[in-house]
Amino acid sequence: MGAAKTAISPTRVEDYPEWYQQVIKGADLAENSAVRGCMVIKPWGYAIWENMQRVLDQMFKDTGHQNAYFPLFIPMSFLEKEAQHVEGFAKECAVVTHHRLEPDGKGGLRPAGLLEEPLIVRPTSETIIGATYAKWVQSYRDLPILINQWANVVRWEMRTRLFLRTTEFLWQEGHTVHATSEEAMEETRKMLDVYADFVENYMAVPVIKGEKTAGERFPGADMTLSIEAMMQDRKALQAGTSHFLGQNFSKAQEIKFQDKNGEIAYAWTTSWGVSTRLVGALIMTHSDDDGLVLPPRLAPSQIVLIPIYRDEAQHAEVLEYCKALKQELAAQMYSEQKIRVDIDDRDVRSADKKWYHIKRGVPVRIEIGPKDIAKNAAFVGRRDTNQSQSMPRDELVGGIVAMLTEIQNNLFSRALAMQKANTVELKSEAEFREFFQPDDEQGQSTGGGFAKCWFASEAEVQGLLDELKVTIRCIPLDAPSGEGVCFLTGKPTATQAIFAKSY
Repeated sequence: MGAAKTAISPTRVEDYPEWYQQVIKGADLAENSAVRGCMVIKPWGYAIWENMQRVLDQMFKDTGHQNAYFPLFIPMSFLEKEAQHVEGFAKECAVVTHHRLEPDGKGGLRPAGLLEEPLIVRPTSETIIGATYAKWVQSYRDLPILINQWANVVRWEMRTRLFLRTTEFLWQEGHTVHATSEEAMEETRKMLDVYADFVENYMAVPVIKGEKTAGERFPGADMTLSIEAMMQDRKALQAGTSHFLGQNFSKAQEIKFQDKNGEIAYAWTTSWGVSTRLVGALIMTHSDDDGLVLPPRLAPSQIVLIPIYRDEAQHAEVLEYCKALKQELAAQMYSEQKIRVDIDDRDVRSADKKWYHIKRGVPVRIEIGPKDIAKNAAFVGRRDTNQSQSMPRDELVGGIVAMLTEIQNNLFSRALAMQKANTVELKSEAEFREFFQPDDEQGQSTGGGFAKCWFASEAEVQGLLDELKVTIRCIPLDAPSGEGVCFLTGKPTATQAIFAKSY
């Protein structure tokens, strides 16, 4: 017997990077644009992002934050005020130097009107928002400021991949100001917990919460916390970050206030963000060789009804049954919202419709023909298990909320089992080298996962990490206390971290 035919080619095992691109194409999520490194997010892909936005936005508001909007352009002098920050982003900045176009005399156009000061297309907004906050903050009574913005940013990436790393991407960035370091630290931790809650309970992706090492820290931050997720090729993906900025940006941007004692003090600030990279995380955590697999809580359509008929008479009968069933299903509440149900009544072969929705990851697929109507039943397919069965209509309607809940939980349990099965503790350089074998020519991971290792010095292990293309993902917040032995130098140390190859 030959290998079973799959809707996506190549399969994950054959070529994981190309499989990822083909899942995006098959699900019609996005495509490359005419602008190098930028993407067009298509309706199905954007609907997933909109659902993410909707949930996260409410989470932010529930924790006391408000939305605002700040300029896309940042004067270059603003970045120059925070040396570590500008150094961290300098190579990724897109720069505007002219303010108009004029005919070049050869039938084309050329830039004209040189700006007095170049403008940076925002790679992140700490500096421009900090300059604004400096005007808003005068007294301790003005604090805290808890603001988020939904925006796009530009980072001039050399190697791009849809959703994971593009020159322009969509995100949210929270920027807050506090009177004390304790309040700012509490905010930093709180927002990391919000991200972890969202990614685990809505995306069904298990994460490890931890602190970045000095070398992996956000430029200009005193501390960076992150959530790290494992993809199916065992590589890590940073799914969200929350930064304690200390007083670094306050001093650079002059965010000062009169405290309760009447003295002038610099404020304490934070920033935190997630991006459309989360769509990439969703794809790579759950999808299979037949296409996208979506957790019900974020699926644009949770159920699709597919009418099956041979002639117009059957069509009318089946469609009427589908509409009535849709009404019953859509009236029910799942995850605090009415269930999202669609009917696919396009003039397309039913088999093609079926595979169309499989590749798009719709959690529940219901096929209905005259024989099903005769039995007052429906043929129900689950995307998480790829199993189908005939179900009585009453049983389907009565159990649909439980089914969606089971699919959501099943996806999380499956991803968690995969993460645990590929997380090991390594104690020597030999074990480390064996675990993190080099990727093959296609960029396919030939080994690895999450390695828990004690290490004494980031500088001392960096050479080995560069050689094997491994990074320190984070020092887990629940890392063991006490002392261990550095896997590379043999020195005693109190620090254990997660090491992995990453996106």
